[in-house]
Amino acid sequence: MSHLDQLAHLERGCTKAEALAFYDSLEALHVDSLRGRWRGRGLSTGHPMDGLLESSGWYGKQFDDLDSVHPLLFEIDGEIYPVEPQAKMPVDVTKRATRHGARLRNVDHRGVVTAAMIYDTQPIIDLFRRLSPSTLLGLMDARGMSEPYFFILTRDEELQ
Repeated sequence: MSHLDQLAHLERGCTKAEALAFYDSLEALHVDSLRGRWRGRGLSTGHPMDGLLESSGWYGKQFDDLDSVHPLLFEIDGEIYPVEPQAKMPVDVTKRATRHGARLRNVDHRGVVTAAMIYDTQPIIDLFRRLSPSTLLGLMDARGMSEPYFFILTRDEELQ
């Protein structure tokens, strides 16, 4: 079964342990392969954040270069724009970002060096593993959150 087939199976419903085992089975990626805009969606594991970003109009993320990342893009009424990262949920989408809010680094996570996005103003690190050249599994590690939040990113082909 391919990684994309496994993901389709997990998207029908999975536990945190199943999502973590799948994440651990995927290959690492280097920060250079992230450049561009990516569409996001959550992977439901019973996490308290499941569905919250999507219900607010979450579009995804945009990686411009190592030190210039928009960690939260939202789409409202057909307009895609960056929003300032916030500690509370749901996200207040009226707080448009006036600058980039994160940076990229390769970090050691769970024994594997892989690409990570480090927020500038929140105690959050998003870590990424590759399913295919255009699909990633993300794991959000946030201080104060007892378990990771999982999400999927798909390269926005309209910009390529």
